[in-house]
Amino acid sequence: MSFYEQVSANRTKTIGLFIIFFILVAFLGFIFSYFLGDTLLVLPIFMGFSILYLLISYFAGDKIVLAISSAKEADPVKYQRFHNVAEEMAIAAGIPKPKLYVINDTAMNAFATGRDPQHSVVCATTGLLETMNRDELQGVIAHEMSHIKNFDIRVMMLTAVLVSFTVLLSDLLLRFVFYGGLRSRDNNNKSGGLFLVLLVFAILLAIITPIIAQLIKFAISRSREYLADASAAELTRYPQGLASALAKISGDKEVLEAANKATAHLYIANPLKGQKLWMMSLFSTHPDINDRIKRLRAM
Repeated sequence: MSFYEQVSANRTKTIGLFIIFFILVAFLGFIFSYFLGDTLLVLPIFMGFSILYLLISYFAGDKIVLAISSAKEADPVKYQRFHNVAEEMAIAAGIPKPKLYVINDTAMNAFATGRDPQHSVVCATTGLLETMNRDELQGVIAHEMSHIKNFDIRVMMLTAVLVSFTVLLSDLLLRFVFYGGLRSRDNNNKSGGLFLVLLVFAILLAIITPIIAQLIKFAISRSREYLADASAAELTRYPQGLASALAKISGDKEVLEAANKATAHLYIANPLKGQKLWMMSLFSTHPDINDRIKRLRAM
């Protein structure tokens, strides 16, 4: 897939994510408004809130992801090598230098986020910055620059934010069932049936939410990681650097505390180490890291 085809595909995926989000919110808004008995009031509020949330996600999604990840801006003096390598790789990729952030964690990992190359961020853990040599760090940063140049970051960032919101809606529905939506059940003869319907629906939604989240993330395609690896090798002209970095990350047993299921797909390697859920392996957004290393070493 060419660069322009990749950008076009990512724009299509962005529109698809928006449509899925609108359908989900409209459906939940209808359910809430139906049982509250005021569809004309509640449903427009839900849809208005969804539009506002989409705008916030698009323009401030990177800040939300950074906040979730407990990331801090990288001091140019303390992290001089990080800044120097990022500057070099940005020039090689032909994009503006992204803002740099760090996560204070001994686990080795990194990710890029933002909505376009002009509004982008590269974030790395202190563990990665302290462990990688210069060639390895170049490979990692070049990989993230490729995601930025190809507009992968827009799709990945929106996916992280919208998946988080899906989980929030599920939790909100559960709370509504148990605390908010049942206050009038004592003086409503139909409240018992309402409680049962809402309870069953809320439980089902809570169960399928992680599955939906994984399916959305899987739709982003594992091929973007292979493409970013190949692009990184082209930028650095030294594929062994990224291969060595991935080997170190693969051997790292530290769990990245700031990572969660909503943001895991952003990272260069799956940060949820030790979680061998069948759904995670079936719908993994990361290709096998050993296969990635093998491909890089064969270049």
